[in-house]
Amino acid sequence: MSDNSSEKLLKSNDQTRLNITTSLVQVLVWPFITINLFMYFVFRRKRAFRTEPRYLLFAQTLLADSALFLMTNFVVITINIHQLLPIGFCIPFLIVMYSFNQVSPTVITAMCLERYVAICMPLRHVNIFSPIRTSIVIASVWFLSFLKPFIDFLILLSVVSHSYFKRLNFCYYEIMLLAKWHMMMRGNLYIMNYLAILVILLFCYASIFRVARRASGTDKKAAAKGQRTLLLHMLQLFLCTLEIICPYVEARVMAVDVEVYLILRYFNFLAFTILSRAIIPLIYGFRDERFYAAMKSYTKCNRNLVSARK
Repeated sequence: MSDNSSEKLLKSNDQTRLNITTSLVQVLVWPFITINLFMYFVFRRKRAFRTEPRYLLFAQTLLADSALFLMTNFVVITINIHQLLPIGFCIPFLIVMYSFNQVSPTVITAMCLERYVAICMPLRHVNIFSPIRTSIVIASVWFLSFLKPFIDFLILLSVVSHSYFKRLNFCYYEIMLLAKWHMMMRGNLYIMNYLAILVILLFCYASIFRVARRASGTDKKAAAKGQRTLLLHMLQLFLCTLEIICPYVEARVMAVDVEVYLILRYFNFLAFTILSRAIIPLIYGFRDERFYAAMKSYTKCNRNLVSARK
């Protein structure tokens, strides 16, 4: 991939459109970053949350998604101002960014399994999701998330010379996928990964549905809530799956019209990167009664503090 071709790939001549889309990204990204960081602050302040598996897993998505929003926002701004960067800088940056991108879908799986155990095997929940085992799960999630882009980097090292890393380019993941077979292999692995996650989600949903039909009273209410939570997780997984398909659609559009490709790329970023990760705060922040009560409590404390200072 040459420097000229890379610049032609992403550079738009419509500066007004670039300004509008970049401004729209700022309007959407920063509120979600603020909400995520506030929720993480609430999580850290409440000792009870730091001992429960579902809140520990939830905190990983808050951190990873906030970092992902910041890094992707940086990429959007550099493209807007047509700032080319050394590939030697872009590649480690992209490895970290796409590792954060993989955390949420992997954590979704762990969250669903945790809800499955809590509802279908309540007596074994404490043992299966003990603090030590939850920590092992979290470490595994981060390891697997960093493993995939690191393997892509090792493959890249085998097909390029050292001079490649001195070139200037925009920071987007395709600069690590120079070989066609590499891109196809990566796409197939992602599809297999999301199919495996979907199978786990469907299994958990079917199991909780059976429990909900047999349960009564409080147990039935908890199982029904678990069903709704898993449905929202499947919606998020669907959006994440579309995010994986997007590069294939973008590649076909790019061959026809670069300007349409750039519009489509921004739309995919807003719809499938930001929106899919906005669901997590909805599920575990505003729908969870305990966490929502804690957020309200800290919000009121801050308001009272501001009023006292006035």
